Amino acid sequence: MRRRDFLPALAACAAAAQTPAPVERKGRLKQCVTRGVFARGMSFEDTCREAARLGCKGYDLIGPADWPTLKKYGLKPTMYPPGPGGNIPDALNRKENHEALEKKMHVALDEAQANGVPNIITFSGNRKGMADAEGADNCVAFLNRVKAHAEDKGITICMEYLNSKVNHKDYMFDHIAWGVDVMKRVNSPRVKILYDIYHAQIMDGDIVRNIRDHFQWIGHYHTGGNPGRHEIDETQELNYRFIAQAIADLGYTGYVAHEYSPAQGRDAIASLTQAMQIFDV
Repeated sequence: MRRRDFLPALAACAAAAQTPAPVERKGRLKQCVTRGVFARGMSFEDTCREAARLGCKGYDLIGPADWPTLKKYGLKPTMYPPGPGGNIPDALNRKENHEALEKKMHVALDEAQANGVPNIITFSGNRKGMADAEGADNCVAFLNRVKAHAEDKGITICMEYLNSKVNHKDYMFDHIAWGVDVMKRVNSPRVKILYDIYHAQIMDGDIVRNIRDHFQWIGHYHTGGNPGRHEIDETQELNYRFIAQAIADLGYTGYVAHEYSPAQGRDAIASLTQAMQIFDV
């Protein structure tokens, strides 16, 4: 081998030797992460490296500028970040937002399809004095305008279910029944609920029954322990191993993203390792 060929080959071998083989997972549930599960001082690239090592398949809510880094580590950008679907307080339930958001959504759908991003997040918006029925009508009207494009591109628009009791005062989609009503009326395989288990526990509880009853309308999951949105282990009230088993037994083929914040004094990587094990059913 010539020297000029040997040195790059040697460097590649050294890099491979420094990268541990990823943890083998059972694979019934495709797990991914959000930025908050990692230590604050950790670089984005290091979080990608650790996520890949632990067997994650993707990374939620990361914008296009960082997609090359995700792909470098074999991770999929699993949820397009806020923007085309509005933001938590100001989104689809207000008609005056529809024209601008529709333009952004069409651009995002094309970009998502071109880059292998399966989901785009959206929100109901806050009530601000609006009746829930009017807000639902407005959300249905918007989603009906963009669903054909989402279906053509194979991208799922996911409206997030959040709590209005602790974290997001006045948010409209704060009970599962409201979101299911919107989904049924839109009736598209590419418009679904982002079922955040932490928020759902605060507002409605009855997690597994609601997941089973409304499974066809759910397109994505987020995890987090209650109270406190910390680790999903025995330090909080939910039996996440049972929840994971229930989701897997329903034949769910989408992604579950861990979205807790490590409690003070906990090692972030040890906590993520534990969360991945809990969902490795």
